[in-house]
Amino acid sequence: EVQLQASGGGLVQAGGSLRVSCAASGFTSAFTFEDYSIGWFRQAPGKEREGVSCISPSDGDTWYADSVKGRFTISSDNAKNMVYLEMNSLQPEDTAVYYCAAFTSPWARLIAIMKMGARQYNSWGQGTQVTVSS
Repeated sequence: EVQLQASGGGLVQAGGSLRVSCAASGFTSAFTFEDYSIGWFRQAPGKEREGVSCISPSDGDTWYADSVKGRFTISSDNAKNMVYLEMNSLQPEDTAVYYCAAFTSPWARLIAIMKMGARQYNSWGQGTQVTVSS
């Protein structure tokens, strides 16, 4: 069973930067890290979960929500089974718990899942809190 652990959150002032990490494990020889796409999501108190960004480690394809495009950068280290989300120009509205999740969906389908906040996904691990002060 694939497991993901988000880390690296913290408190930062508006305009600052932070990098959160997603450590993935539980892969087999039949289904490796590169057989999955990894998505970042966030959920603020009282709000719906929002898809932020995703990456296909096998070919480097990426997607970003409009709300973070140009400020956030997703990357992967395939040798370490890690995915990173570099967040720049952070704003108070970026405050949320950030989660990562793994998918085997085709890319176009994954984008749709991301835009819907992965409402049917139910294997959320522990997220990491990002707080941006004004």
